[in-house]
Amino acid sequence: MNSISAILQKFETDLAACSKVADVLNLKAQVLGKQGALSEILKGMKDATPEERKTLGAEANTAKGKMEALVSEKINTLEAQEINATLLKSKIDFSLRESVMEKGLTAAGLHPVTIVQREIEDIFLSMGFEVLDGPHIEDDWHNFEALNIPATHPARDMQDTFWFQDKKHLLRTHTSTIQVRGMKTRKPPFRFVGPGKVFRCERTDASHEMCFHQLEGMMVGEDVSVGNLIYFMKTLLSEIFKKDVEVRLRPGFFPFVEPGFELDIKCLICGGKGCSVCKHVGWVELLPCGMVHPNVLKAGGIDPDKYNGFAFGLGLDRLVMMRYGIDDIRLIHGADLRFNSQFKTF
Repeated sequence: MNSISAILQKFETDLAACSKVADVLNLKAQVLGKQGALSEILKGMKDATPEERKTLGAEANTAKGKMEALVSEKINTLEAQEINATLLKSKIDFSLRESVMEKGLTAAGLHPVTIVQREIEDIFLSMGFEVLDGPHIEDDWHNFEALNIPATHPARDMQDTFWFQDKKHLLRTHTSTIQVRGMKTRKPPFRFVGPGKVFRCERTDASHEMCFHQLEGMMVGEDVSVGNLIYFMKTLLSEIFKKDVEVRLRPGFFPFVEPGFELDIKCLICGGKGCSVCKHVGWVELLPCGMVHPNVLKAGGIDPDKYNGFAFGLGLDRLVMMRYGIDDIRLIHGADLRFNSQFKTF
C-alpha cells in the first residue's frame, strides 16, 4: 500500500515537470507499462493472502485510473499550449494593411456565391420574406418522409445520399428540409427563403458537384396561385441579372409539389447556342418549383383544406455561373484564391 502511494506521488511530481507530449508518454510507459513500477508491484501479489490481494488490487486500480486521467489531462494541456504558441507566432492583424502586405498577402474578397446569396436575400427581404437556416445533418423524416418521399418512393433513387453509419442520419440532399422546419414553427400566412449547402454522391462535371448550394423558398396562405409563383421568380431573376431574361416553364415531377414545374433560363454563357454548361441544349435547368403538395402541408401541421402555397428550390451555384459567365462549377468549389480575387473586395 505504501509502495503504491509512493509511486503515485512520484508520478505526479514527474508529470508536472514534463514539458513535451513525448516525455509524458515515456513516463506513462515507465510506470504503467508491462515492465513499469506499478506492474512490478502487481506481479508480487501472488505471494500475498487473498485478503491482501483484494485490498492491493483495488488500491492499484484506483491509482492506475488516476494516473491515466492525469496523463490525458496533461497531454490536452500541452497540445493546447503548442497550438496557441503556433497561432501567436503566425498571427496577422488583417485590419492593418501594412501587416497584410508584409506577409505578401493581397486584399481579401467575397466568394461569388456569397455575393449572389446576399443579393438574393436582400431581394426577398424587400418582398416580405424571412431568411431561415437549417442543419446540414438531417434525419430521414425531415429529408424525405415529411416531403412526401416515403421509403419505397422511386424519387429516392434520384438523390444519391450520403448516409451515416446508423442509417438514420444523412447529409441533407436539398434545402427543402428548411421548409419542414419553417412550417413547424409558423402559422399561415408566411413566406421565407432558406439558403445553404447540400450534398449528393454525384459524378462531378462542368455543371455538377457533390457539394453545392441551393436556396429554398416557400409561401403559404389562402388562395396562393401559380401566378404568384411566376411573379416572384421573374422578379428575382430580373433583379439578379439587371435585365429581363428569357425563361420557360415546363412540367416536372417532384413529390413535394403538385403540380410541379421546371423553370429553365436561356443559357447566358452561350446565348442559347449550346455549350458544356447547358449540355448543348441552350437552356439551363435552374429552378424546380410548384404548388406545395397537401401531404407536405399536413406534415408541417398546416390544414391543406384551408391553406395552399408554392415552393421552389433554386440552384444557387448555377445562378452564379450565369451571372458571372463561369463555365465550370468546379471553379466555384476550388481553392484557387486567384479565382476569388476577380470578384468583390472588402
